[in-house]
Amino acid sequence: MATTLLRKTVLTAAGIAATAGGIAGPAVAAQATPAERAAAQVTTDRKHGERELDVRYEAQPNFYFCGPAAARNALSVQGKNIDVHAMAKEMGTTESGTNSINDITPVLNKETGKDVYKSTEIPMDKARDRDKVDKLRADVVRTVDDGRAVVANIAGTATDTDGNAHSFEGGHYISVVGYRDDGKIVTIADSANPTQASYRMDVDELARWIASRGYSS
Repeated sequence: MATTLLRKTVLTAAGIAATAGGIAGPAVAAQATPAERAAAQVTTDRKHGERELDVRYEAQPNFYFCGPAAARNALSVQGKNIDVHAMAKEMGTTESGTNSINDITPVLNKETGKDVYKSTEIPMDKARDRDKVDKLRADVVRTVDDGRAVVANIAGTATDTDGNAHSFEGGHYISVVGYRDDGKIVTIADSANPTQASYRMDVDELARWIASRGYSS
């Protein structure tokens, strides 16, 4: 399936330059080392309370590969290009889908490093608790600042910041690849529909979407 670049929604083309790991960053002195450029990127984005990673987006090839596709899109921000069918095999994905976020996390760690990713569950009755939302917000900011994407298992219907509803009553997996307003708003890469590959959502709404399931960060 053709690979397209997820649209950049934070930095303009005039103000970005490639940095290590496929992360878009501001132009800096040519003599700077990759580490110095990456540090400059994080410092600049934190000052403005926003950051967005560079995703090599692919839509899922069938209705039940959302878990492997979300993981594949998440890992693409690190410059990795892993076959989605190989990931599905590792996750035990069937036509019933991928069982839980706990089947995603080990595969992310295999490609990223031991215990880099950890699974976090949000119980249904805790989705509106401030501490759960604040933890999700902090985990998104920390993970994205580390140059990685979050993978979330969601279910039900949620509304993005443009007022569009996204409905997955049977469950779905998405990647969270950026944030703005210090994490109050998050950017989602969604493999389900390439015409809606990217959208933004309030983090409170995302927490409610994750409720009864979990995320890997």
